[in-house]
Amino acid sequence: MSLQKPVRSSLAKQVYEQLTQRIEAGDWKVGERIPAEPELVEQLGVSRNTLREAVQALIHNGMLEARQGDGTYVRSSSEFGAAIARRLKRSDLMEILEARSALEREIARLAALRRTEQDLNVLREKLAYTSSVMDDPEAYTLADVSFHTAIAEATKNSVLIDLYQHMTQSLHLSVNSTLDLTGVQEQILQYHARLVDAIATQDPDAAEAAVLSSIEANVSALSQLLQEGGASL
Repeated sequence: MSLQKPVRSSLAKQVYEQLTQRIEAGDWKVGERIPAEPELVEQLGVSRNTLREAVQALIHNGMLEARQGDGTYVRSSSEFGAAIARRLKRSDLMEILEARSALEREIARLAALRRTEQDLNVLREKLAYTSSVMDDPEAYTLADVSFHTAIAEATKNSVLIDLYQHMTQSLHLSVNSTLDLTGVQEQILQYHARLVDAIATQDPDAAEAAVLSSIEANVSALSQLLQEGGASL
């Protein structure tokens, strides 16, 4: 295959890159609406068509989402996250739980080895909060995801942290799908308490075992739900 001469980047591509940088820098956070078209056109000094081409490309790759009559919102904080979201959309809940098992087991081991006292305090606070909102399915789900994200952050591994954070939406779905099954929350919270204890004592084997028990409880609950025809992604 022969090499091609490089060409100058188009205006739309340059706008695309600038908007991507703003999103990845956190200037526009996930769930927030980006500035209106007239404001962006003025700031960037480009035509409406050029801006629309760039925005459409970001919508296509999953970083932005257009809501009719309401504007355009940030859907993912990076191109990496958008790519993961697109891939996870093609997966069922059981596949996501299996992926969680592989990822969280290594995260637990590294967190046990690398955690700081500050990390440990954060984990204990998040575990206590999760326990306090068990009667609120939505709050419980968000608290559970936040708890696991804090464990990922304790690994000090930026790749694992980014990967785990970008799986949040599908993690939310996989956790939420099992909330109505009696006893699952209490059981998982017990495993989470064991996990925090293992991280506190810096025992990677015990941390991995606690995560495995938690995942198995989720898988068992999901299997039951699937048999009843109540879960889908």
